[in-house]
Amino acid sequence: MITENTERINTATTILTRKEKEDSTTKKVIRVFCKNRIAFVSFIVLLIIIFSCLLAPLIAQYDPLEGEITDRLLVIGSEGHILGTDEQGRDMLTRILYGGRLSLLAGIVPVLIAGFIGSFLGIVAGYFGGILNTIIMRTLDIFYAFPAILLAIGISAALGQGINNIIIAISIVFIPPVARIAESAVKGVREEEFIEAAKSSGARNFSIIRYHIIMNVFSRLFVYCTTQISISLVLASGLSFLGLGVSPPNPEWGIMLNNLKQQIFINPLLTIIPGLFIFITALAINLVSDGLRDALEIKE
Repeated sequence: MITENTERINTATTILTRKEKEDSTTKKVIRVFCKNRIAFVSFIVLLIIIFSCLLAPLIAQYDPLEGEITDRLLVIGSEGHILGTDEQGRDMLTRILYGGRLSLLAGIVPVLIAGFIGSFLGIVAGYFGGILNTIIMRTLDIFYAFPAILLAIGISAALGQGINNIIIAISIVFIPPVARIAESAVKGVREEEFIEAAKSSGARNFSIIRYHIIMNVFSRLFVYCTTQISISLVLASGLSFLGLGVSPPNPEWGIMLNNLKQQIFINPLLTIIPGLFIFITALAINLVSDGLRDALEIKE
C-alpha cells in the first residue's frame, strides 16, 4: 500500500515538473520571438491579413461576384473603391479579401495534412527502422522522381478544378519531404540514453514515441512545416493562375492574376495587386518561421 502511494506521488511529481518545464520553455520561446522585431512585425501583418479575410463580410461593401460594367478598371483610390475595380467592374478590395480565404486555406490545410501524415510515416520509419523503414522511405522516394511543381500540376490536372483538389495535390507533394525530415530527426533521438532507459524500464513503444520521440522532434518538424505554408500558398496560386485550381468567378489571388493579365498595359498597378498580396503574405510567413526557428534554437 505504501509502495503504491509512493509511486503515485512520484508520478504526480514527475507530471507537475514536466508541466512546469513546458510552461517555462513556452514563455521563453515567446519572449525571444517577441524580441525579434522583424518576426514580430511580420506576425502582426500576418494576423491582420488573416483576420481581414475572415471578417470579409463585415469589412467589404460589395458582392465579390457581381460588379457594374460602367465601373470597370477604375484606378486605385477611386471614390468608393480604394483598390479600384477589375475588368468586370467588381471591387478589388472585396475580391482580395474573399479571395484571401481560399488562398490561405490552400496554403495552410495541405501543410497540416502533409505534416500529420508525413510526420507519422517518418516517425514510424525512423523509430522501428529495418524493413519497415525501407518500405516506407523507398516508396516515398518515388515522388522525388518528379519536380514538385510538375507533380502538383499533374495531380491537379488529373483531379480537375476545385479547391479540394488543390489541397489534395499539394498535400501529396509535401508528404515525402516532411516524412524525410521526421525520419532523420527520429534517427538522431532514438539512440539517446534516455530512450534506452525508457525501454529498460519496460515502457511500451507507443509511450516512448508519445512522450520522448515526438517531444524531441516536434520543434524541428514545426519550423519546417511553417516554412512550407508560404510555398503551398504560392503553389496553389500558381495552379489557379494556370487554370488548374479555383474556377472563376470565385475570387482567389491566383485566378485574379490570370483574369487581370490582359489589362497590364491598360492599368498596370491594378494587375499587380493580387500578386502583391501573395508576396506580402508569403514573405510574412517566412519571416515568422525564421523567428520561430531562432527562438526554438535558443530554447534548445
